[in-house]
Amino acid sequence: MAKLLHNEFPPGSLHAKDLEYVLHPTTNLAAHLENGPTVTARAEGVYIYDDNGKQYLEGMAGLWCTALGYGEEELIRVATEQMRKLSYSQLFAGRTNEPSVLLAEKLCNMVPMENARAFFGLSGSDANDTQVKLMRYYNNARGKPEKKKIIARNRGYHGVTLASGSLTGLPAFHKHFDLPIDGILHTDAPHYYRGHRPGESEPQFVNRLVSNLEKMIHREGADTIAAFIAEPVPGAGGVIVPPEGYYEKVQGLLSAHDILFIDDEVINGFGRLGEPFGATAMGIKPDTMSFAKAISSAYLPMSAVTVPEFLFETLVDASRELGNFGHGFTYSGHPVCAAVALRTLEIYEERDLYAHAAKISVPFQAGLQSFAGDDLVGEARGKGLIGAIELVANKETGEPFSPTAGVGAYCAAAAQRRGLIVRNLGDSLAFCPPIIIDDSHVNEMFDKFRGALDDTTQWAREQKLQTS
Repeated sequence: MAKLLHNEFPPGSLHAKDLEYVLHPTTNLAAHLENGPTVTARAEGVYIYDDNGKQYLEGMAGLWCTALGYGEEELIRVATEQMRKLSYSQLFAGRTNEPSVLLAEKLCNMVPMENARAFFGLSGSDANDTQVKLMRYYNNARGKPEKKKIIARNRGYHGVTLASGSLTGLPAFHKHFDLPIDGILHTDAPHYYRGHRPGESEPQFVNRLVSNLEKMIHREGADTIAAFIAEPVPGAGGVIVPPEGYYEKVQGLLSAHDILFIDDEVINGFGRLGEPFGATAMGIKPDTMSFAKAISSAYLPMSAVTVPEFLFETLVDASRELGNFGHGFTYSGHPVCAAVALRTLEIYEERDLYAHAAKISVPFQAGLQSFAGDDLVGEARGKGLIGAIELVANKETGEPFSPTAGVGAYCAAAAQRRGLIVRNLGDSLAFCPPIIIDDSHVNEMFDKFRGALDDTTQWAREQKLQTS
């Protein structure tokens, strides 16, 4: 390690210190030690800048989260004022604070469920971990102790804690962690392009997936299954837009078997699909909901779970018997985080940003589709202000590149060299810009990606990676 640091970076530099002291999340650690970090020094609006002053258009809203972009003065003001007034307070044992109460009121009046209650945490992972615990608690309390299993989907992403990481349907988040834990099942990803059989139409594909889900329910026993969890449009699994009719049929099946629908809004919520919630954009009627990321535009950590009245009443009855609802975090309802989240939700409405996101999604989606005819592109897909371009070795057959070829990673690096941040999810390049972008930003984003894709196409040909 010391030799590497000496050869690559000046001793004592931020780059060298990073390599010496930081264990990075969701990173190829071996490659990181070889290449070193990219240091983000500052950000403003929809742009970030590295420590050399180079500007990048933020095509991923950080990690799907900075909906309002960077340097929003109103959020800075609210955070500063709240920190001076009450820097910390907790919600344990019936204590409360004004920002948490007002945020809960705001959120519960927004969600598509009656008489909702809000539970607060700090991340999407802890929100979905809470969902797993609530399903167990709820069914124990109502006298159905066998009804505990949760069905998630392959290629879904729900977090990285033991429970939420188990819900996640991506192998890299399971291997060597001994995940998934017992009681977590995975069904088909609703990705027509990658999952359909030869000659199978979208309606036929949907029917097959729902039939597979029904078979799983019968095989496991409906009396053992508590819930089904889904992102309306899955993000980190490749930005997958389920075909029309999928959710309607899934929900009909779940309702027939007393299986709740957990709606993971962590990426989709608050304007990403052009509406306040991904559930409404995709025709879902959720039983419970998880939020994080854009709830505070990532200015401070904040998550929330909303539950309906029937579930809350069961928790109340159980707490009478047990003397306590034994779940919560030190920072649940942190007043500074709550104040920032509340102001964020107000800003979305005051600036009519849901309508703006719906409007700007038209040129955004058109920009994505402009790449559909490229030789390296198998599918361009998306909804609202989220999308992906999937690169393939053979456009005619859809044959993917070998995972070891690193084509998606090369394309993302080529985009970064040209001043654009996108994220490769395997060989799918994901786009998720701040919802404040305008037409000029959309044009800039796709102009830069055009150059990156051309670079990648040339490189792939030189490496003889294509089979078409």
